[in-house]
Amino acid sequence: MKLTVQELYWKMRQNMGPSGWWPADSKEEIIIGAILIQNTNWRNADRARLLFKKQTDFKPSLILAMTTEELQNAVRPAGFFRNKSKAIYNIFSWLDKYNFDYSAIKNIFGADLRHHLLQLHGVGEETADVLLTYVFEVPTFISDKYARTLFTLLGIQNLTDYRSLAKLYQLNNDFTVEMAKDFHGLIDEFGKVYFHPLTKFNESFLAHDELLLK
Repeated sequence: MKLTVQELYWKMRQNMGPSGWWPADSKEEIIIGAILIQNTNWRNADRARLLFKKQTDFKPSLILAMTTEELQNAVRPAGFFRNKSKAIYNIFSWLDKYNFDYSAIKNIFGADLRHHLLQLHGVGEETADVLLTYVFEVPTFISDKYARTLFTLLGIQNLTDYRSLAKLYQLNNDFTVEMAKDFHGLIDEFGKVYFHPLTKFNESFLAHDELLLK
């Protein structure tokens, strides 16, 4: 069956139920998680996340009060602890200038918000799009590895890196922010089940579908 991206979303939602993503109790926890997950798996990122929860309960003032050594030790289970701890500190310092008022930040920067996020240490394109969607409530398609793999299996070619899919497809106005959040979660949960190994995709409810991007 040929599916538009929105039809793909609804088919995934019908077969899998709501994803509940991003699993977190606060936007600050989402920010920490978005940095910790870079270049590692959920298990390692979650070990570091639990350390942050125990030490700070994700309260910005406590995170900003951590010493460099404390930050690095909390990040360590997720790997790349020097770079990620610096990223966390810099992002929280930037947000502190605006009193962690996410709506105000969104209004101040408008369409340029993604550009400003990319200027922050440790924020690449994928992390910026995660923050836009889950923190700033701007519905954005997250072209991560799971999304590129799924779109490739559904017939879209030459998806070599994050930008290759991001340039090819962005969410249209039919996607609300809640749908955008859920779609990313569904894609990643689908990938965890059917992409290891990739032959398992042939057993999935999408095995005989083809994606139409227009």
